[in-house]
Amino acid sequence: MQVQDTSFLKNEIMRLKKEKDVVILAHNYEIPDVQDVSDFTGDSLGLSRLAATVPQKTILFCGVHFMAETASIISPEKRVLLPSLEAGCSLSDSITVEELRNWKKQHPNAISVGYVNTTAEIKSELDYCCTSSNAVNVVKAIPEDKEILFLPDMFLGSYVAKMTGRKNMHIWAGECHVHAGITPEDVTKKLESMNDAEFVIHPECSCTTPMMYDVADGSYDDKKVSILSTEGMLNHVSKSKSKNFVVATETGILYRMKKQNPDKTFIPASEKAECEYMKMITLEKVYDALIHEKTVITVPKEIADKARLAIDRMLEIS
Repeated sequence: MQVQDTSFLKNEIMRLKKEKDVVILAHNYEIPDVQDVSDFTGDSLGLSRLAATVPQKTILFCGVHFMAETASIISPEKRVLLPSLEAGCSLSDSITVEELRNWKKQHPNAISVGYVNTTAEIKSELDYCCTSSNAVNVVKAIPEDKEILFLPDMFLGSYVAKMTGRKNMHIWAGECHVHAGITPEDVTKKLESMNDAEFVIHPECSCTTPMMYDVADGSYDDKKVSILSTEGMLNHVSKSKSKNFVVATETGILYRMKKQNPDKTFIPASEKAECEYMKMITLEKVYDALIHEKTVITVPKEIADKARLAIDRMLEIS
C-alpha cells in the first residue's frame, strides 16, 4: 500500500469511528497501522473488559475470532464487529468441544481450567477461565486434592504445573504455532549477540520447558529472565532499568514496546514469530468493516451465559 493510500485510509477510519460512534480495539500482535487507528491496544481479555466500560455501543475488535466472541460474552448488549472472519487461532483450534466433553467424562471429578484463547463453546464447558498472567493463581485457588484438566496450551500448562507444584494436572497437548516455533536455540543465539540484554518470554513459548528450572531461579545462562503475559511484558520493560531486551512472543508487540520506550532496544527472539491470523486484519478490512458495519460476531445466549460464569470465577480470583 502506498504512503498516501495509508494516510487516506487512516484519516477515513478516524472520521468514520467518530461519525458512527465505534470504539476500535487492537491486540498487541496487530500490524502497526492497525494499532495506530485503534482507541485501545492490549491483550485479549483486558480489551474485552475495557470494552464493557466505554460508552460506545459498537466494538470493532482487531484481533482473532475468539477475542471478538469474548467481547460479546462480556458485553452482550453491545455489537461486536470483526474485520476478518478468516482470522482464527491455531491454539483455539487445537481442541473441539466434543474432545473436551469426552476428556471430562474420563475425569468426572476433575476441575476444568481453560485458557481464554478458546472458543465461546469451549468456555461454556469450563469451570474456570484463565489468562497467561493469572493461570498460576487460578490453579492455586483450586483445592490440592482436586484433579485439574488444563487446556489447551501444553507449554502454559507445563509452566503452571511447575510453578504450582501440582502433580494432579492433566494437560491438553495443544499449542500456538507461533510460540511453539520459538526454540531455545533462537533465544540462545540472540542472548549471545546481546550480552547486556534482559530476556522476556511468554509462557506459551516452547522454549519455556527446557529453561523452566533456570527461569524459576530468575536467570538463564546468567541472564535476567522474566516469564510474563503480553501486558506483563509491556509493564516490565517500561519499569526496568535495562536498555536492551530479547522478546520471545509474537513480533507485533515490538511496535508498542518501541513506541512506549524510544530509548530502549527490543529484539525478537525469532523474526519468524508472526501470527498469520493476526496479520489478516489490515487497514482496508478495518475501513470496510466500518463502512459496511460487518462482520457482526454473536454468541448464543445459553453458551454466553455459561462461558461468562467461567470468566467471572477467574476474575473473582485474580
